[in-house]
Amino acid sequence: MIPLKDNIPTDRFPVVTVALIALNVLMFFFFQKVGLSLGGANVDSQNVIDYGAIPYEITHPGEQCDVPGAVEACSDSNSGPATWLTLFTSMFMHGGLLHIAGNMLFLWVFGNNIEDAMGRIKFALFYLGGGLAATALQVLIDTDSTVPSIGASGAVAAVLGAYALIYPRARVVTLIIIIIFITVIELPALLVLGLWFLMQLYYGSSELAQPVAGGGVAYWAHVGGFLFGLALVKLLARRENSNYGAYNPRPGIY
Repeated sequence: MIPLKDNIPTDRFPVVTVALIALNVLMFFFFQKVGLSLGGANVDSQNVIDYGAIPYEITHPGEQCDVPGAVEACSDSNSGPATWLTLFTSMFMHGGLLHIAGNMLFLWVFGNNIEDAMGRIKFALFYLGGGLAATALQVLIDTDSTVPSIGASGAVAAVLGAYALIYPRARVVTLIIIIIFITVIELPALLVLGLWFLMQLYYGSSELAQPVAGGGVAYWAHVGGFLFGLALVKLLARRENSNYGAYNPRPGIY
């Protein structure tokens, strides 16, 4: 399922959402210097190692290259940034064009309404906090991993969790692709985001039972970000969007 747009107009232009998308795109093309590669073949591996978040380095401060048999997967402490800084740089880096396109699409569809509900400053802090929470759960699940983790999906997952809780009845225009069957339908946000979250739990649990050699998708980061969004959105979202009730009335008998 690929969300294309929702049916809740925003009251204000989403300055922070647009800025975050722009920053991710600039990092991808100018900092990472990635070409138009769908699968990430042109990604600079040393750049990813130096600026990605490596669980082992986070859980073993000062032991950047002290993993037996896996030294090549650790950043060079002499040239890379401080480990704490990679917690932030990693959430603005991506592994390929499809990776960043998917994350930015989800951020645009759902982020503008969450920014509208929270306000710009709180939304920016919420987004960064969601990324940190996502990394924290991924590190907790796989403390000794030497595979760098990059991507905005953990922070974006926090936005999805927030949206699912405060706008569950919103309608989302969704592209459905099942093998050769392709259609566009309008679905409730809770269904779209709930299924997405259950898929992350399923695939994350599957990887715990049968780990993927060389890393893979950081499903537990998605779970961590989503739960962060669920936990904090009601504390931060103070503005009620009048368009939500108008476009999505509560179900009932009249």
